[in-house]
Amino acid sequence: MNINEHQPYPPLRNIEAFPIHHQGQTLICLHDPLGYVNTEITLSPAAFFIAACLDGNHTLRDIQLEFAREFQGALIPREQIERIVEFLDEHGFLLNERFEEIKNKTEQVFLQQVVRLPYHAGQSYSSAKHELGAFLSGIFTRTGGPGPLPDEQQSSEECMVGLIVPHIDFQRGALGYAHAYYRLYQCKKPDTVIIFGVSHQGGETPYILTRKHYSTPLGTIKTHQECVDYLAQNLPFDPFKSEIMHRMEHSIEFQVLMLNYLFGTDIQIVPVLCASIPEDGEMLPGDVPEVQQFLQACVRYIEESGERVLVLSASDWAHVGKRFGDLFDITEDVRNQVKKRDDEDIKMALTIEPDSFFRSVMKDKNSRRVCGLYSMYSILKIIQGKARRAEFLHYGQAPDPIGGIVSFSSIAYFE
Repeated sequence: MNINEHQPYPPLRNIEAFPIHHQGQTLICLHDPLGYVNTEITLSPAAFFIAACLDGNHTLRDIQLEFAREFQGALIPREQIERIVEFLDEHGFLLNERFEEIKNKTEQVFLQQVVRLPYHAGQSYSSAKHELGAFLSGIFTRTGGPGPLPDEQQSSEECMVGLIVPHIDFQRGALGYAHAYYRLYQCKKPDTVIIFGVSHQGGETPYILTRKHYSTPLGTIKTHQECVDYLAQNLPFDPFKSEIMHRMEHSIEFQVLMLNYLFGTDIQIVPVLCASIPEDGEMLPGDVPEVQQFLQACVRYIEESGERVLVLSASDWAHVGKRFGDLFDITEDVRNQVKKRDDEDIKMALTIEPDSFFRSVMKDKNSRRVCGLYSMYSILKIIQGKARRAEFLHYGQAPDPIGGIVSFSSIAYFE
């Protein structure tokens, strides 16, 4: 990288950084949350300080001065700064031409695919079909689970129209998944499942659609492209503008895997990511025109299609602790406080009153960081006129490995 001492270095990308402990040392691990770069790298605290100075304005001299202030007058040679910058550049962590090439190539490959590949297979769950099947079977029979699934789905007159289910990893959220999908298996099989996931990395529109089918190690679930097109044609924004967010988002992928396990490939999905919901003071999400029109289009499609449609929210609840920006440690008192507030919101979700539910979560400005808020609000709005009763299925809390807790719940809604 040829940059003179008076020219600012390119900025560090918007990446995640967290401490790890290795052989008695504390190192800083850098991770690309957008998945353009799959390799994680580690830096010493001093090297990470240099990386943090890369904001697009700092020159070589600026960084040397900042370093001397931070480390008691120590002088860091130009060669050492350049080695760190080149290391970050080689791994795609700088916002420059090299990264733009990586980004454009990655997006081009994804957008040309007809089928969305299972990004988290082999990481969050096994990519081997038989091993995966055994694992998914086992979550139902864990202690506290609902018990083994029947070999065949029984005839039922119950019709589930809405479902809130976790999107946390299967190991920590196993019982939440098990109770939700066991209950679904007891009902009439839906023809179509509209899945409202959470775009953890944002997006440029309130909702993000894709026409891509979703594959899993167990098979490929078809996306209901006619429904997707119906929704897209009734919107004032382009719901495919941030379609790349579907590439590595786990919240929908985990639900598709569970549906695939229950029903094989005899079911269709409509993958929807909730992303950037416009906020305007005290305005409710349903009063925002873009949100209102999308949700109304969903309601009209369900009414006009004649299909048996399940509207599913893939949502976790509270995210509390140092991992998420809090300054306190997780104690039993903190866990109890989180559960108390979660219970208040769950009670409102059971009333099938979306606006009251939203106000309940937001009365403390969503201090618990309920990341599935807009996803849950969206499905409650859609099913509000159709659901006649709600059923609480499960609540759980799980530790975050970096420090914190995540809570999750499963709730079913019936005609």
